[in-house]
Amino acid sequence: MTNRLGLAAALLAGTALVSSCATDRPATNAMAAGAAVDAAATTPASVDNFMLADANLEATELYRFADAPAFVIVTQANGDAVLHGQARALNDLARAYGEKGVEFRMLNSTQKDTREAILAEAGKAGYAIPILMDNNQLIGEGLGVTRSAEVYVVNPKTWTVVYRGGIAGAGAALDAFLAGKPVPAGVASTGATIAFPERGAAANARLTYVKDVAPILEKNCVACHQEGGIGPMQLTSYEMVKGFSPMIREVIRTDRMPPYNADVHVGKFSDTKNLSAADIKTLVHWVEAGAPRGEGADPLSARKRVAAEWPLGKPDLILNVPEYKVPASGIVDYQRPYTLNPTTEGRWIRATTVKPGDRQAVHHVLTGWMKEAPANGVASETRWRGSVGGYAVGAESNVFGGDVGTFLPAGGAVGFQMHYTPYGKEAVDKTQIGVYFRNDMPKYIMRNVVVIDPTIEIAPNAPRHKEVAYVEFPNDALLYSAFPHAHYRAYASDLWLQTPDGKKTLLLSLPRYDFNWQRSYTFAEPIKVPAGSRLIANYIYDNSKRNPANPDPSIKVSWGEQSHEEMLFTSVAFRWVDETAAKQIDSDARFASTRMLGMMDDNIDGKLQKAELRGQMGQMIGRFWSAIDKNADGSLDKAELAAAQKMMPQRRRGSDGPNENTPLG
Repeated sequence: MTNRLGLAAALLAGTALVSSCATDRPATNAMAAGAAVDAAATTPASVDNFMLADANLEATELYRFADAPAFVIVTQANGDAVLHGQARALNDLARAYGEKGVEFRMLNSTQKDTREAILAEAGKAGYAIPILMDNNQLIGEGLGVTRSAEVYVVNPKTWTVVYRGGIAGAGAALDAFLAGKPVPAGVASTGATIAFPERGAAANARLTYVKDVAPILEKNCVACHQEGGIGPMQLTSYEMVKGFSPMIREVIRTDRMPPYNADVHVGKFSDTKNLSAADIKTLVHWVEAGAPRGEGADPLSARKRVAAEWPLGKPDLILNVPEYKVPASGIVDYQRPYTLNPTTEGRWIRATTVKPGDRQAVHHVLTGWMKEAPANGVASETRWRGSVGGYAVGAESNVFGGDVGTFLPAGGAVGFQMHYTPYGKEAVDKTQIGVYFRNDMPKYIMRNVVVIDPTIEIAPNAPRHKEVAYVEFPNDALLYSAFPHAHYRAYASDLWLQTPDGKKTLLLSLPRYDFNWQRSYTFAEPIKVPAGSRLIANYIYDNSKRNPANPDPSIKVSWGEQSHEEMLFTSVAFRWVDETAAKQIDSDARFASTRMLGMMDDNIDGKLQKAELRGQMGQMIGRFWSAIDKNADGSLDKAELAAAQKMMPQRRRGSDGPNENTPLG
């Protein structure tokens, strides 16, 4: 696992790459060519790293394409007749040079075009190239963009701009560059002009740390970047902030910080950590202006800041996970210790906080109440009857708002599923869980179910492998939050609601999944899930060498508990509309008849075909296919699968079906 504490050095090294590399191919100087392009534009000598989502909500990070022979950016604005007229030529160009490994992206830096409008425009014009959404205009500003239908050819070995001009001259420029010959100067594009009102604005020159930047950092960043916080450095003075200002610009442009990966174009969330567009532009423009301090006292050094031991205050109950010595290297099997529950009466939980003893070693923690302590000392998840909190890398406290809670019975024991990841030195973990109780009984019960597929298989060297799974709700429910989870090879993830009428609504999109920052995303308002609806989770995996976290792109990857294996696992928190705390139902039983189908039904047609059988589960079903297929129609419906599932032996740790205690990886 990438060590978050080493992030600062890695990012600074990446930033330095732009200025330290030397051009290894002859090319016409793009600054000189700029005069032929647009007198008002300034073409950068090099392009800094960035990450943007395209209109289909898949992320592009520039520096991941260092192995491409060239990277081409084509500017785009909706309604541009010039670009419309060149759409076929542009698609032909992308197809021809794409066969040679050249990467193409379009870039929309307008402030007027929404994601929906861009998608409609792409369909109307026939653009076959992903269109990146530069809503904050930072990437377009840096490139010196002035018009649509403008082409930038970038050398990925040095990240220098070797050509800037119209589409008509791009083919000759690419031919010359790929052949190692001088690149001809570009001819000005006649596409629609694109306004950048804040580029070079006098207001940017007046930005200061004291007046503009410190308040943003105090509100959004200091809680993690202070003494005892999770952040790798402390942003507690102007000197510290200025020293890290190149990194601040880098992590904002690449969307690494703040660590909240839900795309701003989809949904509204009560726990959002995303910066506003205004704050993003203020921070980047301030850094680019030289990070001036301004007059007045330093707001961040006015008082000493120390992270609270318990962010929600002193817990009502602290559960101590038994101490465990994590070795310096190797693979640690899941540990399943337990502790006795000291409560003498049942209590309703309103919040929990997991405090890892060693943040670098603890990958995740799952919990479950058991009626009695296990005689063999192993807290198997099959015995759990309810969660007492959980944690994964980067996660925060679990808080139940309003009239919803979970119940902790008296006595018994609390079991733990502990996933430890060695990181180079021996460590002793003493994780604790703080539990906060309600003073009354809530009206409703928070339930969990998992969208899961333990049959996933990812081919070697696959750059964009897609998997899908769903869970079907037999009764009306209200959805509160979603927690996507996968491992090193996960690239993107989303969650859709499909109602019985066939309508699909995108609820959550992570254009770039980040293994180092896993969290629950809480919807601003609970989402209605009508009976018969499906929650569908799509995952994209990058098992190529372009994935810097990939342990080994040459192997086929399947489901597994360890981080070098993979998962498709989205846990959702919900409540049943017809259930109250006083009148409870068997939640797991409601999902039993459709669990297996939701895991394996890749084409989401409500039936299972032989072509969809994979993994051990698929092999088992395949062996008994004729016996399970009662109506002999060549496919298995949910009734046939449910009947078969009752006859199957329970797989280890209950992983034959998703429930709130399904093992996490």
